[in-house]
Amino acid sequence: MTSRPRPTPAVFYPAGGIILVFVLLAVIATDATERVMNTLQSDVIGVFGWYYVLLVAGFVIFAIWMGLSRFGDIVLGPDDEDASFRLPVWFAMLFATGMGIGLVYFGVAEPLSHFVSPKPGVEGDAPFLAQAAMGQTYLHWGFHAWAIYVVVGLALAYAVHRKGRPVSIRWALEPLLGDRVKGWLGNAIDVVAIVGTVFGVATSLGLGVLQIGAGLGYLDVVQPSTALSIGLIAAITAIAAISVASGLERGIKWLSNANMTLAGVLLLAVVVVGPTLFLLREWVQSFGYYFDNVVRLTFDTLAFRGDEGLAWESGWTIFYWGWWISWAPFVGVFIARISRGRTVREFVLGTLVVPMLVTTVWFGVFGGASLHREITEPGSMLVDGAVNTDTAMFQLFSTLPGGTVMAVAAIVLVVVFFVTSSDSGSFVVDMLAHGGNPNPPLWSRLFWAVLQGLVAIALLLSGGLQALQTAAILIALPFSVVMVAMCFATVRALGEEHHQIVRAERRLARRELEQRVAARVTEAVTESVTETVTESLAAQGDAAPGGRSRGWRPGRRGTPG
Repeated sequence: MTSRPRPTPAVFYPAGGIILVFVLLAVIATDATERVMNTLQSDVIGVFGWYYVLLVAGFVIFAIWMGLSRFGDIVLGPDDEDASFRLPVWFAMLFATGMGIGLVYFGVAEPLSHFVSPKPGVEGDAPFLAQAAMGQTYLHWGFHAWAIYVVVGLALAYAVHRKGRPVSIRWALEPLLGDRVKGWLGNAIDVVAIVGTVFGVATSLGLGVLQIGAGLGYLDVVQPSTALSIGLIAAITAIAAISVASGLERGIKWLSNANMTLAGVLLLAVVVVGPTLFLLREWVQSFGYYFDNVVRLTFDTLAFRGDEGLAWESGWTIFYWGWWISWAPFVGVFIARISRGRTVREFVLGTLVVPMLVTTVWFGVFGGASLHREITEPGSMLVDGAVNTDTAMFQLFSTLPGGTVMAVAAIVLVVVFFVTSSDSGSFVVDMLAHGGNPNPPLWSRLFWAVLQGLVAIALLLSGGLQALQTAAILIALPFSVVMVAMCFATVRALGEEHHQIVRAERRLARRELEQRVAARVTEAVTESVTETVTESLAAQGDAAPGGRSRGWRPGRRGTPG
């Protein structure tokens, strides 16, 4: 009789307790919580903004190096094992889990925001501002975001599939910390990962319900309000709980594939009914602009722009870096679990390149269409002279044929992304809380799904979008230290593995060389013996009676003696 899986007390209860305390404070002392978070945000950005910029740049370099290095052929699993999921399914699960809600929420709003309110120091005519807006958006959603996921996912995939360790963040640091990952230090690492994951997913859920409410308002179903947002979180969390109960193969896999199909249909619809030729040209041009300026944009901290620069950085670049880092434990565990049988090179290139290309296409279409509309009809995409991030996508749909159908599809898309994120987030968090058990009990998975919903509600009560951004930045700070350690641990582990492979190949090559030399010596000895025997036989023939040797030639017959 098998025993029920039990949570790790030193991980489950501290993580759950920290999150519940935050929820209670946000509900009981909403104003005070909001003030504290605002103060922390300004302090963190003022002191650590440069650190986030440098850190994420380092992660990009690390990810590219891993994919192109001599470690690339190492299999994340047994050498002869096939990949767990087919390539198209793997890509769909990677993409839908990585940043689904954010794409829908910011697809129109971010490029438009950078165009209407440019980054400090960016000046020029409308075409230049539009191009700069697309380049800045690609920076936030391109290689940098997925490089962050590569750091965690690769470290975990190697530990879990190659070394047979449990699915837990602590084991990614075993090459660096050794047996200390089994004690309080390992528990603390998993607690930080769980808290970061819950807040990161809750940030996405909060953005999702803001957009769902705006969409319902656009369709004149109900007007957006805080009460509506809370109700939506409760309802969709309930749906997510059902998906959680169905497990990975049926729930997340089916939802990911269905949502990718719906997203693709919506994307094609905008391309077809929108300014098609412009969108194609704009995507190609923006892609080139991004690569031409990516290094400069990566390291731009707006140091000479004072408070204005800090405010812009905290609302955009640093928010995104914090958001991706806070999502990294969740996405890292998830993509590690679905990547068994991939090589290091496949893992890095698949995670880094393919989702980035799809992301730029998404922003190229939705962002490009909104910029085209605003340039040709100034003010048509604004509300009271500014961009409303909640309603921007629905405003774009209102200018296109079939806009109402697109709006309904977008709402469904956000709901399913909400469910997918909550579903897989709960699953991952519960695995961490159970010491890496791949099949945690249903009750605890439901507990984390509900807790994510409660955190999203608490953040909305504590200041809406700004509170969501602040939470992402703050939670990312402690986990960023863990990620730096992961980089060193991964290099050490893959380095040792590569040395073992090289030594094994050298031993094999030496054995093959010795076998070839032995075979050659044997062949030479055999030839020598054969030649000796032949010569001996010939000599015996020369000395035989009658005097005729094998050297006798007919031309000598009758020659006088």
